[in-house]
Amino acid sequence: MTTMADVARRAGVALSTVSHVVNRTRHVNPETIEAVERAMRELDYTPNTLARSLASARTHTVGLAISSVANIYFSDIIQAVENECARLGWMVFLVDTADDPERELRAVKALHQRRVDGIILAPSPDTEGRTLAYLRRSGVPSVLLDRLVDARFDQVGVENRDAVGRLVDHLVGHGHRRIGMLSNQAGFATSVERIEGFRAALARHSIAWEDPLLEIGSADRQANCEAARRLLGLPQRPTAIVTGNNFSTICMMQALREAGLRVPHDIALGCFDDFEWAEAFEPHLTVIAQPCKQIGEMAAGLLAARIERRDAAPRTVRLEPALVVRNSCGCRWHAVPR
Repeated sequence: MTTMADVARRAGVALSTVSHVVNRTRHVNPETIEAVERAMRELDYTPNTLARSLASARTHTVGLAISSVANIYFSDIIQAVENECARLGWMVFLVDTADDPERELRAVKALHQRRVDGIILAPSPDTEGRTLAYLRRSGVPSVLLDRLVDARFDQVGVENRDAVGRLVDHLVGHGHRRIGMLSNQAGFATSVERIEGFRAALARHSIAWEDPLLEIGSADRQANCEAARRLLGLPQRPTAIVTGNNFSTICMMQALREAGLRVPHDIALGCFDDFEWAEAFEPHLTVIAQPCKQIGEMAAGLLAARIERRDAAPRTVRLEPALVVRNSCGCRWHAVPR
């Protein structure tokens, strides 16, 4: 059986250097890493992961507990987390919590029992906060993702209030004063913040608040589409609508098509979340684009720092999303060739 000493002899380096390359325990220059990895391939050497984990009390695995893995927004973040974790030498265990507090708690407990080194969690709405309480009690290094609900944890997401405000400012700039909103699902910190941003922006433009112009979305597609239809069916229909996430955007586009309304000729549309099809819709959608790659990389980076220094002060990081102006609000826009 090939040993680490055999790899060291083939690569012409010290045994300790091979150990540092395999375990990523110290900086090694790229040329030496390449020589060691080439020797490992030539000798068909496979590191003993179990022995390493027993020796270091680490498993080099992390858990990613996240809802709606089919959602393109979370899919992009998952890819970024996995890429960064691979760079750090970690394997990722991915579980879908389905935004169910009971399922989330079971998933986090199962990850902990499998001795993951840390957990990245997009917390579901839970008035009792059971999963977060469990993580605090157990001392598992943890990072909250997207929904920033507890400053006692490291957490990373975007600035939601000002971002929605920029959408409203853009619509007001096109002359709209009667603006409706189809929010994302109730109970999430992101939903609360985006509604707060919407209301604050209306007040800033001296536009009176009207309860019927806000519809709270749902995780159920049919219910979400019905909420969109209610907005469009008001006796005095809004002239512009803001959607709270990509799921709400798709439901609103469906309701608009059913109602025979053209965007932006009959009604303007500004959306939270960019996605691959935003330029495929007609018209092309004006959106708030979240930096998914940065969110995922930052989550993994925060977790790495937390694993190394469990006593460090927790950090809350809010990244700035971008307003991407296309033509669903009435702007002239030409696609830039990719």
